[in-house]
Amino acid sequence: MDERKKIIPALRYNWLTSLYDPIMRWTMREETFKHQLVTQANIRDRHRVLDLGCGTGTLTLLIKKIHPEAKVDGLDGDEKVLEIARHKMSKLHSDIQFVHGFSFELPYPENAFDRVISSLMFHHLTREDKSKTLHEVYRVLRPGGELHIADWGKAQNAIMRTAFFSVQLLDGFLTTTDHVTGVFPELIRKAGFADVKEENRFMTVYGTLSLYSAKKLD
Repeated sequence: MDERKKIIPALRYNWLTSLYDPIMRWTMREETFKHQLVTQANIRDRHRVLDLGCGTGTLTLLIKKIHPEAKVDGLDGDEKVLEIARHKMSKLHSDIQFVHGFSFELPYPENAFDRVISSLMFHHLTREDKSKTLHEVYRVLRPGGELHIADWGKAQNAIMRTAFFSVQLLDGFLTTTDHVTGVFPELIRKAGFADVKEENRFMTVYGTLSLYSAKKLD
């Protein structure tokens, strides 16, 4: 099996997966930053939207709730979290498509989406897979399409840098260093995106959370 396709759960261990949603609610400003992420994406009716690394579907369902006329897909490599996402969807009678797949090999044709949105997924990837994923996102976005990401950013101060060590101990230093050192936006630019911006940042108990935006011009 391809080593990159060995799934590391969101909290690193499968037995912690059921705790992911309550931990996000209790320890992160989840409702605030996810609403902000959806707002900055400027989604319109009949836009096709991909929630990349959708996890348990909290953001995916929020997108659909706020923009019911949009066609929304959620993609994740972890079948266990997709089961949770589909269960949430069934209770809300939604028509979201939850797809099993990998961010660096997106199972979609070119120019398929108007928006790609991702929350707390990229810091799980090596630099090589971050770059491959960003190139894949560029491929599946339509001209004029936009990428919007919430993920760990450069530490605002010593307190935030110290707090982020807890994330690095859990998720690994190899995949998270590009974020805390501020390299991640440059990786987005190198994939071909224009107008790469840090739109907002939040201080959390685990460190600085940044919201990024970028555009595909052609």
